[in-house]
Amino acid sequence: MKINFDYLNSISKISEETFEELQSISKLKRIPAGTQIIKLDEMTSKIYMLVYGVIRCYISTESGKEFNKSFYLPTSFVGSLTALREKKPSFFTFETLTDCKVYEVDYYELMKLCESNLVLKDLHNNILGMLYTQYEKRLVELISMDATKRYLELRKENPNIDELISQYHIASFLGITAVQLSRIRKKIGVVNIC
Repeated sequence: MKINFDYLNSISKISEETFEELQSISKLKRIPAGTQIIKLDEMTSKIYMLVYGVIRCYISTESGKEFNKSFYLPTSFVGSLTALREKKPSFFTFETLTDCKVYEVDYYELMKLCESNLVLKDLHNNILGMLYTQYEKRLVELISMDATKRYLELRKENPNIDELISQYHIASFLGITAVQLSRIRKKIGVVNIC
């Protein structure tokens, strides 16, 4: 638990009492690979702090084609924020790609705690700011970089990404086909792993 306290403290200074309040509404869960923790069109009340494993967030077309929006690696906050804040069904599916360990928190219980605990409210706001910054960075990459540069940026942020996530999922995240990714990897000298 100390590592989780230290991680949250790196985002916003919290006391041990505040951390204990968070623990009181959190459940540590082990989730097997291939589990949809949030389904498309599902009303959800949960958010997760991923401490082990890999989760993807994707959207499906009517024809069944999947497009990966995000990958979550430890330590990340995972959830359908728009669905939670607007109390609407999720636009996305969140699926474990590996066996995972997460802390599951009821978002609405967390919001109640934030009303009475300003330190926790600051932590929540700082996490939202962090998530928005990540979203904005991803948007800039999609608009301004070609697929090779996006792949190199992904590898820079996650050096072992090729060992963790299949080529198919990486290609979907980059907005290209697996064949195109294979060509990019060959061109830059990356050995096929998955």
